Formats: sequence, structure tokens, C-alpha cells
Amino acid sequence: MTFDNGRPQKLFTIGRVNAIFRSATMFSAKKSGKALSELEHLVMAVVWERGEVTTEDVRMALEKRHPMKESTARTILSRLEEKGYVTHRIDGRTNVYRGLDAPTNVAARAVRQIIERFCGGSVEQLLVGMVNNGVVDEKELHRIAECIALRNKREGE
Repeated sequence: MTFDNGRPQKLFTIGRVNAIFRSATMFSAKKSGKALSELEHLVMAVVWERGEVTTEDVRMALEKRHPMKESTARTILSRLEEKGYVTHRIDGRTNVYRGLDAPTNVAARAVRQIIERFCGGSVEQLLVGMVNNGVVDEKELHRIAECIALRNKREGE
């Protein structure tokens, strides 16, 4: 284990690629909103796909998969706004919603919650579990290590 500005970090080596993992419990992650329900996730998928949506857009997009009344779509979008996933502007008498964050950022916050809840804040514990259970293979680990090394190189410049 080495230290960077007083923060513990671990050297991660795969083949010829070295990367440094900082302890997940030693840095403050962005505060995440409340988790998405299954229906909220379906609505967010529509928001992300279209960029901006109205309640009618959501209702029509989900009509075959999950039929709902306009009032239900309005309620879901309001809850998503309260949770910090969307914001809206008013166009005439219609609320037009857009996402506040990219899906990958929302996914990262959800994973952070899983890490905190099940792995005591340890990213390493999660990754080891994923490797042991065949969720992540060696090729993916190489790509991850290369991304980390590239990021560390950019931060060092």
C-alpha cells in the first residue's frame, strides 16, 4: 500500500498494466439521490432516449410495456424531480422534463450505494466478488486498468 496526499492507495497490476486504486472509503463520493424504482427507471429510459419529454410522451412511449394514465406519468416525473433525476421547464401550460445526469453517472451512483451497503465501502471487495463470480473477465479488467492508468496519467500532468 502506498500513500498519495495522506490517502491510502493500492497498486493494481494486470499483465503489464499498472493502475492505482485509492481506498473507496477515503474520498467523498457525490451524494446520490434515492434509488429508482422499476417504473421510475422505465420513465428515465424514455427521458434519456428522447432528451426532453412531456407526460404524454412518457405515457405513449410506455403504452405497450406499462400502460398508465397521464396522471400517473405526471406523478412519476414529479417524484423523479424530487429525487433529483430530472428538472422541468414550462412550455405554455405543459411541463417539459429533461434528465439532470447521464445514465452512466446514475448507474455509478447506484453502484456506489451497493458498495456502501454490501461491501463496507470497498470497491476492491466488489471487484473481487465480481471476478470470483464470473461477472467480469480478464479482458474487461485489462480495459479497466488501462482506463485507470490513463486517468492517473492525465491527473498527474
